Amino acid sequence: MRDIAIMGCGWLGLPLAVFLTKQGFRVKGSTTRTAKIPELEKQGIKAYQIKVGEKLEGKNIPDFFETETLIINIPPGGRRNPEVLQIHPKQIQAVVETAKRGSVQHILFISSTGVYGDSDRVITEADQPNPKTTSGKALIVIENWLKQQTEFQLTILRFAGLVGGDRKAGRFLAGKTNVPNGQSPVNLIHRDDCIQIIYEILLQERWNEIFNACADNHPSRREFYTHQAEKEGFAPPVFSDDDIKKKGKIISNAKVKEVLGYQFLHPDPMAF
Repeated sequence: MRDIAIMGCGWLGLPLAVFLTKQGFRVKGSTTRTAKIPELEKQGIKAYQIKVGEKLEGKNIPDFFETETLIINIPPGGRRNPEVLQIHPKQIQAVVETAKRGSVQHILFISSTGVYGDSDRVITEADQPNPKTTSGKALIVIENWLKQQTEFQLTILRFAGLVGGDRKAGRFLAGKTNVPNGQSPVNLIHRDDCIQIIYEILLQERWNEIFNACADNHPSRREFYTHQAEKEGFAPPVFSDDDIKKKGKIISNAKVKEVLGYQFLHPDPMAF
């Protein structure tokens, strides 16, 4: 299984495509930007410009889906934009319906632990999603629809908060005041681990699974964002004291470690 198509070569998809190419996979990658085509091709990736809406637009779209495995890596966008709930499921459905006319046998769908919503306990893959944000609700609509498609083997990979590369966590809350939920634990994952976990799923052919992927440690928001801002030379955020006892969910990574035998490259967010 050495043919891979990655729908969405952005912050995660492009370095993933580069990594898989170096591992000997034949990689196709999509982008919406004309200017990015040479960058992909320079890395040995067969590049396609594809715009995803209620239908796909671009050149040679059928050829993109002549592949064994399709990785769908298109984030839903605005967490609270009500239109996301209508738009994003239609986008993914357009991708998958087109894939049905190709040779795709496996789909790896990149989702988010945001589908679990808010709680004050440890969350595993056995827990029922209960999203609060519009983007989380859109992802669950998509996940449930994908599970009903019988033409493919499907694995859903739910990533925690994404950090790494040019996504510097110290900037996220830098200089802000009266920031809530200072004692809540963070659930984060480094991009390096995202790429390696995807690689292990492909290598081990772990299909028909749901995985949560999150770093081992869960420092408080106050600890993490203060440390990261200071490390990167930004003004640290000032947290409010009115929720000192408030907790939050902790995403368990036990399954990804047990089933894949995976050990995290970056287990501690404080060292990101």
